Amino acid sequence: MMPKNDPIRWFEDLSNQDVALVGGKNASLGEMIGTLKAEGIQVPDGFATTSEAYRRYLAENDLEEKIRGRLDEHRKGAKSLHQTGDSIRRMIRRGKWPEGIAVAIGEAYRELCRRRGEEEVSVAVRSSATAEDLPDASFAGQQETFLNVTGEEELLDACRKCYASLFTDRAISYRQNKGFDHMQVALSVGVQTMVRSDKAGAGVMFSIDTDTGFPEVVVIEAAWGLGENVVQGTVTPDSYTVFKPLLEKRNLKPILGKKLGNKEKKLVYARSAGQTTRNIDTSARERRTFVLCDDEILQLARWAVVIERHYGRPMDMEWAKDGESGEIFIVQARPETVQSRKAAGVLKTYALKEKGEVLFSGIAIGEAIASGKAQVIRSASEIDLFEEGNILVTGMTDPDWVPIMKKAAGIITDHGGRTSHAAIVSRELGIAAVIGTEHGTSELEDGQAVTLSCAEGEQGKVYAGLLEFTETEVNLDDLPEIKTQIMLNIASPAAASRWWRLPCRGIGLARMEFIINSIIQVHPMALLKYDELEDRDAKRRIRELTRNYADRSEYFVDQLAQGIATIAASRYPDPVIVRMSDFKSNEYAELIGGRQFELAEENPMLGFRGASRYYSERYRAGFALECAAIKRVREEIGLSNVVVMIPFCRTLKEADRVLEVMAEEGLVRGQLGLEVYVMVEIPANVILAEEFAARFDGFSIGSNDLTQLTLGVDRDSAMLKELFDERDEAVMTTIRQAIRAAKKTGTKIGICGQAPSDYPDFVAFLVEEGIDSISLNPDSVIGVIRRVAEVESRRI
Repeated sequence: MMPKNDPIRWFEDLSNQDVALVGGKNASLGEMIGTLKAEGIQVPDGFATTSEAYRRYLAENDLEEKIRGRLDEHRKGAKSLHQTGDSIRRMIRRGKWPEGIAVAIGEAYRELCRRRGEEEVSVAVRSSATAEDLPDASFAGQQETFLNVTGEEELLDACRKCYASLFTDRAISYRQNKGFDHMQVALSVGVQTMVRSDKAGAGVMFSIDTDTGFPEVVVIEAAWGLGENVVQGTVTPDSYTVFKPLLEKRNLKPILGKKLGNKEKKLVYARSAGQTTRNIDTSARERRTFVLCDDEILQLARWAVVIERHYGRPMDMEWAKDGESGEIFIVQARPETVQSRKAAGVLKTYALKEKGEVLFSGIAIGEAIASGKAQVIRSASEIDLFEEGNILVTGMTDPDWVPIMKKAAGIITDHGGRTSHAAIVSRELGIAAVIGTEHGTSELEDGQAVTLSCAEGEQGKVYAGLLEFTETEVNLDDLPEIKTQIMLNIASPAAASRWWRLPCRGIGLARMEFIINSIIQVHPMALLKYDELEDRDAKRRIRELTRNYADRSEYFVDQLAQGIATIAASRYPDPVIVRMSDFKSNEYAELIGGRQFELAEENPMLGFRGASRYYSERYRAGFALECAAIKRVREEIGLSNVVVMIPFCRTLKEADRVLEVMAEEGLVRGQLGLEVYVMVEIPANVILAEEFAARFDGFSIGSNDLTQLTLGVDRDSAMLKELFDERDEAVMTTIRQAIRAAKKTGTKIGICGQAPSDYPDFVAFLVEEGIDSISLNPDSVIGVIRRVAEVESRRI
């Protein structure tokens, strides 16, 4: 045991009870070493100086009154924030060490060297404020970190700089805004053995989706070299998403998504011109290679779950991989302070009311929309020029930029990922931000009117002009209980993540074609028959999209599986009904390389679509790729809640042929719990409903096509739009017959068409007929739930 007044504490002797002594960061490192080592979590060895050592340093150099004086001058307006901070930092850096403290730091460093078996071990020197990372305040990034520090003299100098960083401009401003007394906050210095991630990679990790608040995923970001580039947003990192509920099943690989970042630079060790690190360009191979393999992604995700469980709250962590030993370490862990504090019962949504020209896109941070005049600020020296209410456009931000970020209506950066400084601060401030655009500062001019939309999925868009938008707040706490199963219609994976808070029991329609069209972009047959492609431009575009895949068809399977898995995870374990591709031939032709494999049809709506494609030699190999993606989602990732749905199945013979083809591809109805549904969108499906029920596990009514074919009206015809009405008696009679046939055969039946989202009286009709489920567009869920409750109450 160390004496109570000893200025040093080893991490292994610390716990979360020691925040006042060594700050939140260092206390957390000690907590993990002491309690989570048995769980296999590795944390680098080290020690911390105490808050008392900091106060003794101030007293020894007569600094406290001088600091108070400078702060008083600033409060009275005599000195600017920058002048005040610069003056205080210079005073602290010039101070002398109390002899006992310097000796103690030196002895602890030599002990660390002995433990490592090195003459001069390289260490990371990190600041840890005693009020840091509280549940209602995040000081992250406000104080300095110094990497690759070696030798006692260099260590003592780095410790002085850490003390001085307690008075950076942004730290002073933050404490003033939060009402903290500057002199009540002390600083501990953490001295931690360096992980040689300069020879491998590092990054950050959250045990919650930091954009949507979805609590069932771990989000990991990674770049080559030391981790500061990821934290500061200097590079666009790799991003991995892992589904937490399936992590304990070691036979599964619940990785929902892997996105390759550009990783333009990497931070490595340096020993020249007084620098201990330097940024160098990454190689072409590094840029197109993932930093982490699947096993490492899963290991980190499991650690995130353990850490979150131990702390009892969502966590924000930093990790590093040692390029010499291959080991992975957690180097920091602190509470997540944005999504975990949002009111669970309130859902705020944004939507554009008009369309505009998309100038460029990037990563959407948050789910808001903002508009204003762009103002390009290229360096911190120009910060004072920023005008409140403008859209801040810059390369990247660091904590010095926080004062003007608070004044911005929205933020656009060239570089950075979801966990960069700009992203973190934007979330905390509730500001719409589009990160990592690559082109923002070069394409926008000062004063140019733009609209930022982060409400259209994971891709944030920057539009020309000031577009109108709506902002709606919904209270989810006072909704009535109902018996009818309310489900969602979902097109994109990002939309599924966005709407996870809605009180629905599954997804009634997940549209596979959206993933193919917007994410994959390539016709599957063009991938399978790439060498036969005649279109040179299509071949070039396919080469670019599939450059990281040895097998081009694997690109289709992998990307489709990731998209489906993300949708399925958002509602697990409730059923998620995935409709196999339902493009028409003219739509398939628009995919890259598609024209060579599609015939021109006079009436594609009634042509080569749906079930007829799946067993045809013209598309069967493409359908096999769709089946492979479903099989991967259910059996490798583990999302067995995925239900397959077959669209536009015209005859019983066709149904049998499709089921045979699926079985040949490893998707056997009933095996491993696989259910297969069929769409009810052709009068034949109703006329022979009992026979179709013998072949399928459920029905889903597609009211749009059913109306079109029952009434003989082209649903896209402007001239006949008055005749197209799902509430026509003929259509409602057809739907009534389908529901009654399903009830007679004990087959589940729902509806996924547009009508329930649009017409309250149509909802009443469905409930009165006893439909099992209603699948809706997200924006109509709340209103329909209330309407269903009214109708159900009348039936009692």
